Amino acid sequence: MLGENSRVLQQLFSPSVQHTLDLIGIFVFAISGALLAVRKNFDVFGIAVLAEVTALGGGIFRDVIIGAVPPAAFTDLGYFLTPLLAALLVVFLHPHVERIQSGVNVFDAAGLGLFCVSGTVKAYDHGLGLTASAALGLATAVGGGVLRDVLANEVPSLLRWDRDLYAVPAIVGATMVAVCLRYDVLTPLASGVAALTAFVLRLLAMRFHWRAPRAWNRRSTVREE
Repeated sequence: MLGENSRVLQQLFSPSVQHTLDLIGIFVFAISGALLAVRKNFDVFGIAVLAEVTALGGGIFRDVIIGAVPPAAFTDLGYFLTPLLAALLVVFLHPHVERIQSGVNVFDAAGLGLFCVSGTVKAYDHGLGLTASAALGLATAVGGGVLRDVLANEVPSLLRWDRDLYAVPAIVGATMVAVCLRYDVLTPLASGVAALTAFVLRLLAMRFHWRAPRAWNRRSTVREE
């Protein structure tokens, strides 16, 4: 079963295409981290650190949990250097990058969809159950963003009610993969549909400002920002 699922992941994209897509996702995640660092008035080192953490944090967490060590981020120089390239770009061109933020958000949504699927399958390939695999698929997609916000001394975006849905699209994509694995129907097409579903849900959430509901009959005294 595990061998068959590994072949399915390889059939979805050739190794070179998979590597290229990974680098694209890493690059756009790093851009978001570097931009937050600029807004926080971090120095160049801080910008680079936030870019690296945002881009690689989720994947490193997944690989450590499943025992795929050393993590890919430390064995592939491209994974490590790509966030530095993004940080360098933001350092010198951040006013221009800010102006294309909507475009960056689209690529970020694409990375979210890709990583929630690939993270789920990789976790399952390493022997985890379906629920745990889906959870690690979610962690792969959003983990870097959580670490970014924590280091920047902010409440993580996926925990804030006033942010458009981010984790939910990743949960949907990872769950679709887990269901396909459960019934042994995970195919390249099914994987693509799961990634596309997460991607489209994230775009719709940004377009229509979809947000998760808060506690019913809430009596919080915390000031809303």
